[in-house]
Amino acid sequence: MIFWHLFVSYLKIGFFGFGGGYAMLSLIQNEVVVQHRWMTNAEFADIVAVSQITPGPIAINSATYVGYTVGSQAGGTGAGVLGAVIATLAVCLPALTLMLLVTRFFLRLKDNPLIEGAMRGMRPVVIGMIASAALLLIFPHDAAPGERNFIDAWSWVLFAGVFIGSIRKINPILLIVLSAAAGIAIYL
Repeated sequence: MIFWHLFVSYLKIGFFGFGGGYAMLSLIQNEVVVQHRWMTNAEFADIVAVSQITPGPIAINSATYVGYTVGSQAGGTGAGVLGAVIATLAVCLPALTLMLLVTRFFLRLKDNPLIEGAMRGMRPVVIGMIASAALLLIFPHDAAPGERNFIDAWSWVLFAGVFIGSIRKINPILLIVLSAAAGIAIYL
């Protein structure tokens, strides 16, 4: 039953996750943390961090990690692998299906005013969903009374340093490596 819920959740995420992985984070967080309570906000934030630093799209990486975690909780390592496969396939299935259907007509429709209008209308929504995901990770609305948030003063210092580094056009790989080194130094 847990695998069915995992499949349906990630199928919904795949169908309604317009704008790519970061825009999907608020949907994923809602399904995984709020609706099903498969993990806490702190655990979800860890999965997002790991998903960001591993190669591939963040939505697919997070689906794989969440599926593995949920499956492992349900029945051990073998079930974890099954959960990872189910969640990953479910999140990819809508995009694959739509791309197969749309590719045929895209070249003819790309200059259509209705299609252009729809795309322009979705842009602000995507930005809002990305902002929502960031805010939900910073200020979880489902935290129990007295539960500490995983964001501390050092997190803000690291954020400010990376933000300034990004503005100054420092290589993103260098910023990631320096952030990882700082995290190890601070939190171990």
